[in-house]
Amino acid sequence: MNVGYQKKTRCDSLDRESDALWLNMVASALEFERLATKHKDAVYRQMVRVCRSHDDAEDVLIEALLNAYQHIDRLEDPAKFRAWLAMIGRRICSKIRQREALHSIVSLSQVAEPVSSLDLDAQNLHFRLVDIINEMPPILSEVYELREIEGLSGAETADKLGITVEAMKARLVRARAFIRKEVEDKFVLI
Repeated sequence: MNVGYQKKTRCDSLDRESDALWLNMVASALEFERLATKHKDAVYRQMVRVCRSHDDAEDVLIEALLNAYQHIDRLEDPAKFRAWLAMIGRRICSKIRQREALHSIVSLSQVAEPVSSLDLDAQNLHFRLVDIINEMPPILSEVYELREIEGLSGAETADKLGITVEAMKARLVRARAFIRKEVEDKFVLI
């Protein structure tokens, strides 16, 4: 008789599998928390500029983090977490602005005082430019945001993205050309 021997059952192997899955989920959650903590401040600053409001930026960041956590399986490269999170945030901010624009159109019909058409044009232009940046391929938008929106130097931008300065410059030229083409195609310039 084997005193130390226990017969392995199907339940034992299921327990080990569920334990492994649970440990994997905990590790994934901890990794997400590490990435979120590392990048949330920079993404928040971007959202303040894009949303033009601290309150909206906070709401957008929270919603972007929730969306990112729910769809973490779509992130192909953890090194690009910040750009991915910022892209999610920009899309959320764009949706908020579209809702606000619709609301302001309804509100404008009820306003007694005329609103300056220049104010509306500037606001509309800002929203359209943000939409163009959102349509840009991520490889270009992340360079454009870091360099043009956050104001990082070329070397800092290249370092953050893990690419050479020459590659960063090439991507920035392509990003600017993309924006220029979209502006020419979509806007009627007087």
